[in-house]
Amino acid sequence: MQMIAHYTVKDYATFKTAFDEDAEDRGHNGLSLLQLWRESGTSAWALFNIGNPAAARDYLNGAAGVFNSQAGVTDTSFHFVETA
Repeated sequence: MQMIAHYTVKDYATFKTAFDEDAEDRGHNGLSLLQLWRESGTSAWALFNIGNPAAARDYLNGAAGVFNSQAGVTDTSFHFVETA
């Protein structure tokens, strides 16, 4: 299973610093980054491999809020997908 995430951010540089610092926490919660794309100064996309769907969902519904506030994230969307 994989997850595609979209982040709307106030400032990409601030987001990227916080995103890199959050890697260990994401990893402990079943999310492994495969690719990060910068769409603009206020938009980024990420592709994650999901090792533990329940832990990943719990993280997104809880601890990710701390990351979002530190990273200047103003909106997110997450799509769990599987190879067809």
